Amino acid sequence: MSPLAIMSTLIDRELRTAARTRSYYLLGLAVGAVLLGLTLGGGGAATGYIPAVVDLLLPLEILVPVVAVAIGYRAIPSDLDRGEVAMLDTYAVSPSAYVGAVYVGRAAVLSAIIGGALVAVGVVVAVTAAPDTGVFATQSGVDSPILFGRFLVVTLLFGNAILAVVVLASVVVATTRTAIVAVIAAVLAVVVGGEAAILLGVLDGVLDEATLQVALGLIPNSAYRGIVFETVVGVLSAGESGYASPLVSAVGLLLWTLVPLAAAAGLLRWRLR
Repeated sequence: MSPLAIMSTLIDRELRTAARTRSYYLLGLAVGAVLLGLTLGGGGAATGYIPAVVDLLLPLEILVPVVAVAIGYRAIPSDLDRGEVAMLDTYAVSPSAYVGAVYVGRAAVLSAIIGGALVAVGVVVAVTAAPDTGVFATQSGVDSPILFGRFLVVTLLFGNAILAVVVLASVVVATTRTAIVAVIAAVLAVVVGGEAAILLGVLDGVLDEATLQVALGLIPNSAYRGIVFETVVGVLSAGESGYASPLVSAVGLLLWTLVPLAAAAGLLRWRLR
């Protein structure tokens, strides 16, 4: 059996498991209700896509990591507890293939939950926004569903980067019971600790304007915020960009996805020796 076929089988297993997990459906409904409530309550539904993005940006910086933790914290520890990972090892399933399959399966769940909720928000805005908001215009500088689509894509990139950190943290611990503690600690260290480090760097004069943009791009939530400001919100305010570098931020999110997954595969390989 080829490595690609093995990984495909493992991904299918993860998706089937997710489809049978009722709590994911409840989580999806809860996320959708929260985002719709924020959009309707904040007035974004009546005024356009960009106001909706502004209403949702900060809450999503908190909500997306919570969803990533809920989806990913026990994926690998539960398999380790049941001895399934050791059994897969006897069938020459590499740790890289296993970790990759688990990640892809859980990323699909996260994308369905967050993406589905944001699509619902977009539909509500399209239906309820006042005609004079330019809600269906597509040119630069005018509120547009294309800009909201960018926001959705960047949000999923952010969520999947945090999910990779969750997967790595879950491999570090020995049991499912301790996984939730380790995962929450890791996410807080990356998200809160990273922002705190940047703040201290600015206050101490270590970071100037140029190095600040790089530093912001290397912290997941700051990178997410920066891309949204520069490619979504900032489009409506010509000449007021420069908060962050979209390229550096995109590379930062990519690194926060690939490096933790590679580290998780290496750590799992060491644990199975």
